[in-house]
Amino acid sequence: MAEVTVTFPAMQLPASDSAATSIHSQDVEKDSVDQINKFNPAELELPAKLGHSSFTRWLYHIAFSYYRKTFTLIFVANLIAFIVFVVRKDGHPLAPNVGSAASVNLMVTLLFRQENFVNLAYEMAVACPHSAPLWLRRRLAKVFHYGGAHSGAGVAAVVWYIMYTAVTTRDYIAHPDKWALANLATSYILVTMFIFILAAAHPVLRRRYHDYFEAVHRYSGWVALGTFWMHSIFAANEYRVFEMGPPSLGRYLISTPNFWTLCVSTSCSILSWGRLRRHDVYPEVLSSHAIRLHFKYRDMDPFYGLKVSTRPLLEWHAFATIPDDDGTGPQGFSVVVSNAGDWTRECIANPPKKLWVRGYPMHGLLYTSKLFKKIVVVATGSGIGPCLSLFYADVTPRRVFWSTSNPLVTYGEKIMDAVKKADPDAWIWGRFSISCPSTELTDEILDTRKDGRPDMVAITYKLVVESQAEAVFIISNPKLTRRVVYGMGSRGIAAYGAIFDS
Repeated sequence: MAEVTVTFPAMQLPASDSAATSIHSQDVEKDSVDQINKFNPAELELPAKLGHSSFTRWLYHIAFSYYRKTFTLIFVANLIAFIVFVVRKDGHPLAPNVGSAASVNLMVTLLFRQENFVNLAYEMAVACPHSAPLWLRRRLAKVFHYGGAHSGAGVAAVVWYIMYTAVTTRDYIAHPDKWALANLATSYILVTMFIFILAAAHPVLRRRYHDYFEAVHRYSGWVALGTFWMHSIFAANEYRVFEMGPPSLGRYLISTPNFWTLCVSTSCSILSWGRLRRHDVYPEVLSSHAIRLHFKYRDMDPFYGLKVSTRPLLEWHAFATIPDDDGTGPQGFSVVVSNAGDWTRECIANPPKKLWVRGYPMHGLLYTSKLFKKIVVVATGSGIGPCLSLFYADVTPRRVFWSTSNPLVTYGEKIMDAVKKADPDAWIWGRFSISCPSTELTDEILDTRKDGRPDMVAITYKLVVESQAEAVFIISNPKLTRRVVYGMGSRGIAAYGAIFDS
């Protein structure tokens, strides 16, 4: 890594900024220059990566991630059961058993998207004390890979239902009647909806056409859920005659696993959408690139995220919440929104006065930081937003490395103060546009937009070694997140970053 000299130019703040901010800017600038002057490339020499080859490291850290391991475990377990169902010949109708297997997987799929259930999974994981072995706490911190259970069970449900449809087709051909026909018709509708959902969830399509993915997922899911209830009644009427002394429709329904799993699945949707509310918003414009939206309808504990929308039937956007505190106690909460797309750009240009909020606040990645005695927090740009909740909680000692462009001008003095309070020696690496009369500063500058970011892996490793941290948490874009997580993990350091395709 080449030696880098970084100083900060004498640039003027917008006329609306106060002299107090200029003085604060000088303090931030001097602190940052002191940090950079301590930077010695020789000290940042990284150790060799662990593993026999780059291929084995790729297998362990990328190909066999916990997300994929969870997906594979659930799918293989279903595959074994699927084979057993295919080869067994015990003389009983096969369709009800196959249908129950499909509905169980559908229930698991929806549970791992239900906020209260996900929060329970997080609470169970972080309950592990610091006295537990580090290897155990490292694995428990992977709880945020729960998307693998959602995806694995979802794909398995589709496979089971394709089999179910084949079996009901066979049964209709053998014993055609009105209930068999209704059962068959609803089976094909369900399979069609499931295939729509599965196709739209492909990572490439999901990233490129995210709004369409959300619409297909939502409306196909609602159609499937409603059809599933009708289908259950039709199937019960068709197959209860195979029971000795055929029971009534109601008695037969409540005796089947399918009925109860479907009740749980329906409850998951009702709990989320039943909490749909439109709340007042108090916007605080930070700059042309970022805005902070304040909500006063409730207080919020640290480590929660929330979904908000201006068009609740079309799109939703998830943000980490930050407890608002004026020093006298909680005063609601806020979210930081930066320019990252059409919706966020419109939100900054025309600050909303009201927003829809859905579901219960849900824990996210940074909640697992409580499992460690000390951590390093890495953020780029608006990734500092989710970290502010962690800083507010102040439960885990940490070092902070924030790489961004114009942090003070873009995000404001309050956020800068929160970062410096969380770590007085924080590395804030980027371009500073500040009012400073000093003539000692040159015009040389490291601008993260123009010159690229510093070696994030090397500096993160330096902070880990200096602070003797047990883990690294990074909030950034997908490419940089993968680079830092791999760079740390391949050197034996636990590192965690958001999952973008769960």
